Amino acid sequence: MKQYLFEICANSAESCLAAQQGGAHRVELCASMPEGGTTPSYGEIRLARRLIDIRLHVIIRPRGGDFLYSPLELDIMEEDIRICRELGVDGVVFGCLTEEGEIDREANRRLVELARPMSVTFHRAFDRTADPMKALEDIISLGCNRILTSGQQPKAIDGISLLAQLEKKLKEYPLPPIQLLAGSGVNEENIRQIFDATGIHEYHFSARVNVVSKMKHYNHEVYMGAKGADESYSLVTSAEKVRNTIKQLV
Repeated sequence: MKQYLFEICANSAESCLAAQQGGAHRVELCASMPEGGTTPSYGEIRLARRLIDIRLHVIIRPRGGDFLYSPLELDIMEEDIRICRELGVDGVVFGCLTEEGEIDREANRRLVELARPMSVTFHRAFDRTADPMKALEDIISLGCNRILTSGQQPKAIDGISLLAQLEKKLKEYPLPPIQLLAGSGVNEENIRQIFDATGIHEYHFSARVNVVSKMKHYNHEVYMGAKGADESYSLVTSAEKVRNTIKQLV
């Protein structure tokens, strides 16, 4: 029987530890989660690698926004991939698109070749492609190991129809050439429903909880980010939430 695999989207070395304690098989380490995740610092990657025994994947994304990258940004992504390989990271996560919303075959091939022998996940840039079935075939041809997708909807629970179509398409191959990793909004309340409707065995979720700041003095007139944002707490992965979500399938 095919085994389930659970990946936690971790925003810190602390969250990586919680993911491991909760029973996850893998983490995707990111910074700037409100922007959808960007490449974490050298120090964060190095410490996470030192602290956890499960597989460590790192997002390679130099900024938020779209996935159309300039030559300079691709150079930055290459340098980050080299650093990840030097630090003993197991896999990297990236995705480049063209102006027309197609897979940028040249840019992605360049990064895939550099990343080997690390594993490669094509991230949710897939969810912004104009033709998901064509994008699937293009990503397969690049030799990526998996695609992280919400079925081109804000949340995976809303993208069940496309997720099921993609999984069905992959079953037409004698051996699946790539794995689907369902993510975005996956939690203990919907993971079973997503599996029952799609048959996908790999899941990506954050399992984060609010941790209130220990600051006694707080100036509510000054914001470090968007004005009006509540900066009196941080979000950290909870080992208990990881465990509870996994229990819904295992």
